[in-house]
Amino acid sequence: MTDNHVSGMEASAVSVLKRAVELDHSGRFQESLVCYQEGIQLLIDVLKEGKYHEQIKISEDATGYSYEALFKPYISSALSEVWVEDPYIRHTHQLYNFLRFCEMLLKSCSKVKKIHLLTSQDEQADKTQQISALSELRDSLGSQGVTLEVQYSSTIHDREIRFDNGWIIKIGRGLDYFKKPKGRFSIGYCDYDLRRCHETSVDIFHTKHTKSL
Repeated sequence: MTDNHVSGMEASAVSVLKRAVELDHSGRFQESLVCYQEGIQLLIDVLKEGKYHEQIKISEDATGYSYEALFKPYISSALSEVWVEDPYIRHTHQLYNFLRFCEMLLKSCSKVKKIHLLTSQDEQADKTQQISALSELRDSLGSQGVTLEVQYSSTIHDREIRFDNGWIIKIGRGLDYFKKPKGRFSIGYCDYDLRRCHETSVDIFHTKHTKSL
């Protein structure tokens, strides 16, 4: 199979999956399920020919990029373990971002049993809040049957999320790509599909060797 044909299949898969997300958001669940299945099958066909790579550009002030919209196409019933490498899960809004990411995983895939977080600590600030928040989240996830393992690194720089079903998502800004809302009663404060974003890029890969990375 030629590279051009594979590229065309990738584009078709992306188009079908985007349509599936749109249908999902509008409540047309049966139609969205059909599109998800078709899109995933196209991706499987691409993967038989080689490594998959897609890039999504999020423009300044763009909306519609909640964690559900971004990650749901790559979450399957086979997903049980997730690795998050992000140096900036430190401050209150960043900790809330990670909490929302964990909630998204629980809603999208009940089979997730373990989440690994590798992040850093701010050497110039009080670390108590970060440690306390992640400890509370660890206990809360534990009550849902999910283990949270937290490690700290002073040298971590890259931002990467890996699923054990083979998908790798690299976001230029990590999970912290949302802008601060204008106020607590502004549109987008609660619904992150309506929250404005910072400009960033998202690279999506697939590999059969995620666990060994």
